[in-house]
Amino acid sequence: MRECRIYCLCIALVLVLVHGANGEDPYKFLTWKITYGDIYPLGVKQQGILINNQFPGPQIDAVTNMNLVISVFNYLSEPFLLSWDGIQQRRNSWQDGMPGTNCPILPGRNFTYNIQVKDQIGSFFYFPSFLFHKAAGGFGGIRIWSRPKIPVPFPNPAGDHTVLAGDWFKTNHYILRHYFLERGQNLPLPDGLLINGRGWNGYTFNVEPGKTYRFRISNVGLTTSLNFRIQGHKMKLVEVEGSHTLQNTYDALDIHLGQSYSVLVTADQPAKDYYVVVSSRFTTKILTTTAILHYTNSRQGVSGPIPWGPTNQVAWSLNQARSIRWNLTASGPRPNPQGSYHYGMINPARTIMLANSAPWINGKQRYAVNGVSYIPPDTPLKLADYFNIPGVFNLGSISTNPPGGNGGYLQTSVMHANFREFVEIVFQNWEDSVQSWHIDGYSFFVLGMDGGQWTQASRARYNLRDTVARSTVQVYPKSWTAISVALDNVGMWNVRSQNWARQYLGQQFYLRVYSPAHSWRDELPVPRNAILCGRAKGRRTRPL
Repeated sequence: MRECRIYCLCIALVLVLVHGANGEDPYKFLTWKITYGDIYPLGVKQQGILINNQFPGPQIDAVTNMNLVISVFNYLSEPFLLSWDGIQQRRNSWQDGMPGTNCPILPGRNFTYNIQVKDQIGSFFYFPSFLFHKAAGGFGGIRIWSRPKIPVPFPNPAGDHTVLAGDWFKTNHYILRHYFLERGQNLPLPDGLLINGRGWNGYTFNVEPGKTYRFRISNVGLTTSLNFRIQGHKMKLVEVEGSHTLQNTYDALDIHLGQSYSVLVTADQPAKDYYVVVSSRFTTKILTTTAILHYTNSRQGVSGPIPWGPTNQVAWSLNQARSIRWNLTASGPRPNPQGSYHYGMINPARTIMLANSAPWINGKQRYAVNGVSYIPPDTPLKLADYFNIPGVFNLGSISTNPPGGNGGYLQTSVMHANFREFVEIVFQNWEDSVQSWHIDGYSFFVLGMDGGQWTQASRARYNLRDTVARSTVQVYPKSWTAISVALDNVGMWNVRSQNWARQYLGQQFYLRVYSPAHSWRDELPVPRNAILCGRAKGRRTRPL
């Protein structure tokens, strides 16, 4: 009898270690069918990627700690993958959906993602991560709501609008990939901008007079920073990629590639229709598109000039970026205030400097990080690491500091990091274009940004008290941006340019955050339904 009790106790302990709090957290089950379909975003018929016949794809609504079980059926003629921008996948890079962590879903097959939005709130999006499919659609918004008993630092708005904005090409994604990128040519200027998959005045946001609405704005585009504004209305910033912010008010807001913001807008103007404007930033030709803010009692359409927005002014954007601060007294996903985590009092274990570049290699345009232009391996890095498959990648294949010179070389670049390290990362940009950097699996603190070369003296200008925590950050031309991050999430994580042409042509690498304990408390085991491909094909995941 005593042995039976011990046996049952052991089983219960294993279940707790494997599932953590999952047993108490709700589940949501979604089934998605990925197909091609005709779309007309800029008035021209194109082949788009639809999810359940929708472009953009379905909105995902979740609550902190909810488990999302998403069954994806691929009816395309090509392999397909989805990734979840800003979702941290705690202990579970197996679900990240990047080519370095997951095998793609083959045509006619399906894969079920099991994602827990552990300790997260805020505004994010998902997108196709394979074969430049992002240029054809397949993206959608993610809203993670606070649990009912966790206070939110603003009254409940009357409504919640998702704004998926981005640049768009009329050219088929296959042609962009094969006839431009893979031939070593830059992409042309985008043909236009979209708001929720529509062109000029193609989408309407309905509001009732006197009420306040939340707008969650994500830049889901390929190559272009954007500016967002609403004619005649102020925007109160309340959240950035899962962080509640000081509630500053803006007339216009820069949103760089891959970034997400939440603003509150009050319908306090005379009853009519107003322009919702998105325009390009730092482009030779300024692109603009509009949607409509419609008062429900309006009898007058949009009128007047489109409100002014910044174009190439770097200082304007830099000053705005510095004004975005953490709300120290607000609760995040947990009841304790965000400011209870004193990131500025932690000494980094080391500094990693990452410099982007645009070398020509073998007669073709490539992009690189610290002189290394990433090439995809024949087997996802996460699987190769798990099964100890030799020859797929080498740790240390990318340096933690940029080399001298302007050259570059091709390599499957993986950087080693230790579990629970607290590191400082400096992004150095010597090019003439704005860069946008993202780190999967993490939210990091944006310590500072400025022009010129970063030096140790630059730390005197850091914000060590109330900078915002986020997962995507911009670096201005010939400038630097410094962040700090606690590497508390074991796994294989993609560090990339959010410019999808640059990412495709090598401006990315993987950060292997390693724990020698090999404990399920640090990292969940390989999923039983993991797709095995490349050199991992024919191996076994784990028994039922």
